[in-house]
Amino acid sequence: MSLLASEVMNASSSLMNDTARSVYTYTAQLPYLRMAMDELQEYFQLHDISVTQLTSIVILIPSGTTSVNGPSDMIKPQIVWERASGINPFVKMTRKEYLPHYLEGTSFSQFIYYVWQNQTIQFISANRANDLKIDYIRQLFTNIVDENTQINLINAKTFLEYRTASLCAEFIERNLTSAQALSNYAILALDRTTGISIKGKQNISTRRRPFRASFKSR
Repeated sequence: MSLLASEVMNASSSLMNDTARSVYTYTAQLPYLRMAMDELQEYFQLHDISVTQLTSIVILIPSGTTSVNGPSDMIKPQIVWERASGINPFVKMTRKEYLPHYLEGTSFSQFIYYVWQNQTIQFISANRANDLKIDYIRQLFTNIVDENTQINLINAKTFLEYRTASLCAEFIERNLTSAQALSNYAILALDRTTGISIKGKQNISTRRRPFRASFKSR
């Protein structure tokens, strides 16, 4: 079962007492739905929620290669594994801030070390073909183009409804009281979605605009 952007925005407009969407049209709501999704994704990534975690397929790295981009939806690698091509087991590589300069110009059968720079995984080339497997944090959502765009995270429906409505209340209607109330409901929905208690997390405030400020301070 898929979730359409229109379903979220229909509920959001109803929360704003505009079920007919005479004021809160799809076009008006779209920027705020995108913001709500960005906030949700940032929260999931910061807290290592399992839906953001994936393992890549085996990637063949020819000899002489010094970098690989990884999966197209990868935000950052968590653990990188290597093996001789087709030969188990995989061995965990060591992440470094910079590749050791004393290894430059040498020739090894394994990569051993890697760095994450310029959105690529970089290593010193090996003298044989090796396989990589990457445990990584992924991009959750595609760009929301219009109301017919599918959102691939159904469990976050209630959060997105309340948070979209909250942002619309604050920036379209300029009704801070309504925005605050809707944000509080969004916090409760986020708690239910993640199974993580929000209470006691000092960087997530129940005051006005609790989400974006908390993300930037972490």
